[in-house]
Amino acid sequence: MRALHLRRATALVTATVVLGGLPALTAAAAPARSTASATHHPRPTEVRPVPLQGAVNVRDLGGYRTDRGRQVRHGQVFRGDALGRLTDGDLAALAALDLRTVLDFRTPEEVARDGADRLPAGLNPTARPVADLGLYATTTAAIGSKDPVKQRELLGDGKAERLMRDIYRTFVTDRDSRRQFAATLRDVATGRAPLLFHCTSGKDRTGWMGYLLLRALDVPSPAAERDYLLSNAFRAEADRRVREGLRQSGYMEDPELLVPLQEVRADYLGAALDQIRRDYGGFHGYLTKGLGLDARTLAGLRARLVR
Repeated sequence: MRALHLRRATALVTATVVLGGLPALTAAAAPARSTASATHHPRPTEVRPVPLQGAVNVRDLGGYRTDRGRQVRHGQVFRGDALGRLTDGDLAALAALDLRTVLDFRTPEEVARDGADRLPAGLNPTARPVADLGLYATTTAAIGSKDPVKQRELLGDGKAERLMRDIYRTFVTDRDSRRQFAATLRDVATGRAPLLFHCTSGKDRTGWMGYLLLRALDVPSPAAERDYLLSNAFRAEADRRVREGLRQSGYMEDPELLVPLQEVRADYLGAALDQIRRDYGGFHGYLTKGLGLDARTLAGLRARLVR
């Protein structure tokens, strides 16, 4: 019986957070695609979501205007959340995107726990793991304890927010993370698009990558930040259902403790940008010195994606 409870706890942890990892509590409880959150989080008209039943945060990064009045091409780069629960209809929708490349930022532990991507025939994911700075372990310990006091000790009083800011700083400071993000930009610049990159929830690693790409294309920072923050709109209902499931199951008395881990926030993004200023003097320095991108690569990005 104890082993059964442990397996159930693990399943619930799976439904919570690894860099925002929020797959369904169970197959039966998988959140259907919902537009309810759009009422509270309006979406800019240039955003083109890819409606899927087995994923809730897949969208086209095209449509944004650059600071020179040009436009990012649609149908070339997509960002998303985990693709392991796609339906047959979802596979047909992805196939219609004519993707050449799918990049997966999840760690091997996440893939083993949540399952490999389910993709159209002939399309295989490329692993680009970016570490979580102990987020999975912290969340596992908190939820698995079923102890409200321990959960508050681990996640309350601003601890969850601090952990998220620390994670974003590592996007800048960690050499392996920089290598994965740089490789993704090179993939786009060298013609591997149409391309989709994703993590588990499509909000932190994927959100940072989307912000980087848009800024590298000369999309103004406020517009790139709006795209980053849109994950809150696309994920709101799925995340609420996860919290409610944890409450009803008795694993968390106060699942609102998870909200800072489920959401994206401007100050999380700001932590990474502050680190960029400290380490590289500005965004261009991060692209060239931190990521090692040369002028030819940056020009290639713009040539392929901006019209």
